[in-house]
Amino acid sequence: MTDDKSLFSRIDELVAEEHELRTKHAAGQIDDQDERTRLQALEVELDQCWDLLRQRRAKREFGENPEDAKARSTDTVEGYLG
Repeated sequence: MTDDKSLFSRIDELVAEEHELRTKHAAGQIDDQDERTRLQALEVELDQCWDLLRQRRAKREFGENPEDAKARSTDTVEGYLG
């Protein structure tokens, strides 16, 4: 199972990739479509990581086992209203 430290590491990796994509796009190294496609995938994975981290924290707060938290589907995570 994923622990909080692993989730934060993955979030850091995804954010770094997002910055790199934006830099490459600004420098003309990748086109709009490539940037947009990969950014969309990164955003979804970031949302899933943050959701899992929030689940783990909530379980811990209420005396449940954070290891029981499960990554939710893209449809579920992207369907939240905020």
